[in-house]
Order: sequence, then structure tokens, then C-alpha cells
Amino acid sequence: MGRRTFLAVAGWLATALVATLIGLAAIRLVGESLTGTPGGVHSQEEVARALAEPVPSGAPTGAAPPDPGEAPSSPVPPTGPGTEPADRRGFSTVGGSAVAECRPDGVYLVSWSPRQGYRVKDVDRGPDDDADVTFVGPSGEYELSLRCAAGVPVLDLDD
Repeated sequence: MGRRTFLAVAGWLATALVATLIGLAAIRLVGESLTGTPGGVHSQEEVARALAEPVPSGAPTGAAPPDPGEAPSSPVPPTGPGTEPADRRGFSTVGGSAVAECRPDGVYLVSWSPRQGYRVKDVDRGPDDDADVTFVGPSGEYELSLRCAAGVPVLDLDD
């Protein structure tokens, strides 16, 4: 092997070694924020305890507050002193899930969400005697049809 070839291979190996050492040093400087779990790993008991704690009234629930200058997209029942909050319930199918509440004028779909691979085919949000959402996807079509019974949203099995 010629001297030039030897120097080229030695230079390439030295460059690769220096680049690897610089990369390792950078990872060590960044620390666990790159390779670890932010906030640490929680045990099942810690997660269960955190989920069991009640959320204080008026505390944010993860949704962004509405813009005060923007009109609401749907009627919202008043809440506060002297009014009862609507009774909301969640429902789920293979195709997706929905949250409904009973209002004075009938059942109302508060929200709905298709599962991965599914889409919403049709929605009758209400408020009315019944409300429904239909999800379609690879394994078929799934409909959640809901009505109010004694002021609580329930599945409407007659549909």
C-alpha cells in the first residue's frame, strides 16, 4: 500500500473518530433532555393517584379558552350560582367516540372524534329528540345514536 493511500485512510479514520467524540460530548452536554423522559418516569400508582384527584371547579381542562370577541359556535347552557351544569356522558364505538349532554330542548353532541383510520360520515348534533354521529373506516360503518332518558344521555338502541 502506498504512502498516499495510508495517509488518506489514516486521515479518514482520525476525522471519523473526532466527529464521533464531538457528537458524544454534545449529547452529554444536552443531557437527559435529549435521551430521557422529561419529568421522569411515573409508576402506575403515581398515575392512578394523579388521575383520581378531582379537578377544581374553574380549573383549565386542556382546552383553550374562547376568544371573548368571538361569538360561540353553538348555544352553551349557563353555569354558575343557581344553575345546574349539564350532565355529560361519553360514548364509544370501534369507529370513534362522542360526548353528549341533555339540554332542555333535547340531547346535544358536545364533541366527537373518529379513531385512527376512520372518518366522520354524518353528524346530527342536535339539540333534538335524538342526535347521532356515523364513523366509517376499514372495518365498516359505526353509528352512535343518542337520546335523553331522565335527563341523562343514553344510547338509542331503537335506531
